[in-house]
Amino acid sequence: MSDLNYLEKLLDGVEFEWKALGKALVRTKGTNITAGRMKELHKENAPLKIFAGGKTFALVNFTDIPEKNVNREPSIIVKSRGVIGFEYYTNPFSHKNEMWSYHSKNENINIKYVYYYLKTKELYFQKLGSRMQMPQISTPDTDKFLIPIPPLAVQNKVVQILDTFTTLTAELTAELLARQQQYVYYREQLFTFKNIKVEWKTLGEVTKKWYSGGTPRAGNPEYYEGGEIPWLRTQEVKFNDIEETNIKVTPSALENSSAKWIPENCVIIAISGATAGRSAINKIPLTTNQHCGCLEIDDTKALYRYVFHWISFNYENIKALGQGARGDLNSSIIKNFKIPVPALLEQQRIVDILDKFDALTTSLTEGLPREIELRQQQYEYYRELLLSFPKPEDV
Repeated sequence: MSDLNYLEKLLDGVEFEWKALGKALVRTKGTNITAGRMKELHKENAPLKIFAGGKTFALVNFTDIPEKNVNREPSIIVKSRGVIGFEYYTNPFSHKNEMWSYHSKNENINIKYVYYYLKTKELYFQKLGSRMQMPQISTPDTDKFLIPIPPLAVQNKVVQILDTFTTLTAELTAELLARQQQYVYYREQLFTFKNIKVEWKTLGEVTKKWYSGGTPRAGNPEYYEGGEIPWLRTQEVKFNDIEETNIKVTPSALENSSAKWIPENCVIIAISGATAGRSAINKIPLTTNQHCGCLEIDDTKALYRYVFHWISFNYENIKALGQGARGDLNSSIIKNFKIPVPALLEQQRIVDILDKFDALTTSLTEGLPREIELRQQQYEYYRELLLSFPKPEDV
C-alpha cells in the first residue's frame, strides 16, 4: 500500500454523486406476522427465510405467507429495532412488517456495494435509534440518508476486494469449527483409556491444598484504588489460562477480607450460579472471590494440566451436581469427583495433545481465533479506507 490514499487511486479522479438511499434503491415492505406465528410455521430446511429482530428468523414454506410479501431480489435488510444493523441476503425472503429492505433496479448501482457502505454507518444509525426507549429507527432515517455513487466499475472493485476478505474469514471460521469438532473427538478418545492402566481417585486425593476466596467490601477505595494484587471473579473463568485479572486490590483488602494469595498453576473452578463448573488455570499468583474454588494439585500424583483437561471435559457432569436454586457447588462435591489417574508419562502425553488443540481452537494470542480476529480487523480497515468518500459541504 503506497502513501497515496487507496480510494483516490481507485477513483483515479472520476467524479461520483451523492444520492438519498430511498431515491437510489427500491424499498420493500415485509409481512404481517407475529413472533409466535413464526415459531409455529418454522420448519428446518424450509426454503423461505423470514427475518425478525436481531438474529431471530424462521424458515417456512412459500405457501405460508402471501406471495406479494416474498422478496426475490438480492437485498439489504434493515434491522430497525433493538440491535440496529444491516444484513445482505440473496435468496427469497421476507421479514416482519416493522422492518424494511432495499433492492436495486438501477443497472448502475451494485446493491452489495451499498450494503458494504451502510455497514460502515451502523454506529450512526444505532446512535440515531438510541433516542427511543427501545432503540429503533424509522424509514425516513434510511430513505433520506445520503450514499456515494461512484461509477459501477469502482463499485464492483470495492465489492470484489471486500468479498475476498469475507471469504477468507468464512474459510477460517469453517476451519476453526472443524478443528473444534476434531478436538472434542480426540479428547473423548484420549479419556477412554483403552488398553491403558488407570487408577480411579477422587480430586481430593490428588490435591495438595484447597483454597477459597473472598470479596473486599465494595465501595471502599482503600481496598481497590491503586491496587496491584490480581483479584479474580468467576466471569473470568472460561476454560482458559489466567494471565491477568480485570480488577486489582490492595494489601489492605487482603487483611480485611477472606481473600488470600493462591499460588500459580492451580486448577480453579467456579462454584456458584451460572458459571458453576467452569474451570481455568492461573498462570500467575492471584486472589479470588468466594465463588471460586482452587485446587493445588500434588504433582507426584497428577499433572495440574491433566486435571484441568479432565475437569473441563466433565463440565456438564460437574455442573449437574450443583445444589439449591442457583446450582451451587462446594469443596466437598468437587473433592469427591472421580478422576482416572494413569502414569505421569501418559498424563503428559494427553496434556501435550490437548494443549495443542486448545491453542489452535481457543487461543486469542495464537491459533485460528487470533487469525480470524486479525482478518476481521484487516477487513474493517480496508472497508473504511475504500468507502471513505469525501462529502462536499453543500451535500
